Amino acid sequence: MAKHSPLDHQETSRIAWARYRRLMRGMALVSLFAVIVALCWLRFTIGDALTIHMIIATTAGVGLSVLLGAALMGLVFLSSGSGHDEAIEDPFEDDPDMNHDR
Repeated sequence: MAKHSPLDHQETSRIAWARYRRLMRGMALVSLFAVIVALCWLRFTIGDALTIHMIIATTAGVGLSVLLGAALMGLVFLSSGSGHDEAIEDPFEDDPDMNHDR
């Protein structure tokens, strides 16, 4: 039988998701800063060869990469910090051949 996750409780879930949204808002600002830095670097290194297509591609590539990394790491922090990771069933818990002394 599956254990109940702390995220099943409304109050714990509300607090965990609020933390996640706060993290993502902060990382959206970091992403914006990374895009601005990348565009400034391109402007000063290649000069007038910077086209609108390169600006769009750089903005999408840098911005979305930073946001994707932040979203995935944020979910790891949410899962670990809320105790959701502890609610899994370990199929090897009773197996003497598996090393549980990590």
